[in-house]
Amino acid sequence: MPPCGFSGSLKKIEGVPPGIFSMPFFFPEMISKLSWWVWLGGSILAWIAGMVNAIGFLGFQHQGVTHLTGTTTLLGVAVAEGDRSGMAHLAGIIAAFLAGAVIGGFIIQDGALKLGRRYGVALALESALLFAAVPLLTNHLLLGDYLASCACGLQNGMVSTYSGAVLRTTHVTGTFTDLGIFIGQLFRGMAVDFRRIGLGLLLVFSFFGGGVAGAAGFASFSYATLYFPAALTGIVGLAYALYVHFHRERKPPTAPNLPATNLPAQVKQG
Repeated sequence: MPPCGFSGSLKKIEGVPPGIFSMPFFFPEMISKLSWWVWLGGSILAWIAGMVNAIGFLGFQHQGVTHLTGTTTLLGVAVAEGDRSGMAHLAGIIAAFLAGAVIGGFIIQDGALKLGRRYGVALALESALLFAAVPLLTNHLLLGDYLASCACGLQNGMVSTYSGAVLRTTHVTGTFTDLGIFIGQLFRGMAVDFRRIGLGLLLVFSFFGGGVAGAAGFASFSYATLYFPAALTGIVGLAYALYVHFHRERKPPTAPNLPATNLPAQVKQG
């Protein structure tokens, strides 16, 4: 039987020792087929999220906006303590994040990893939300937190839809979990996709670097620091749209798919 994790049949390859197929690093079908722009875009988005979250924690509400685990716990505490204002605020953060994820799912629509203009639209909308949040946060208005949370929900929903569970750019809990699972499987001698490990580490360090940059910027520029990730998100969206446009320009036109019954006999046999 083929080793666990290999769905195809093991075939002999000339010049390759038969034992190589039992090694955990030789499983071509398990290697993530992610283009360079996915690695680059994912790391930039994780950096942006880390920066936004740091600014949220350092702000007047000391509120993280890129994930909901702690927020949900705080909501439970507020309910137990009868803190109505806290309940309303925390519920608003959760609702805003959920609304952003809904928007991301509505824009992207499917879970296939492919080029498309819709990702540029989602990034442009996220950029607009972050820009709009700055003056509100500067004036200590809670709506600013809600817009930032909505932007992060949109980003997380966009990337989750964009590449399934491979990329998480607004939080690192799931990424650390994946890394732990891979390391445990490696200790067991199981097949491990090292490119996914590398991608996970890239996202973790990008998120961490964004947090450092956000804290350093907030000390000097306060909420205006948020303009930088807002602008960067818009630039990434524009660059993505241009990349897709020129990629399609160079792609040769393809013939329409015809039913098999209408194809000539020689085409069917070929």
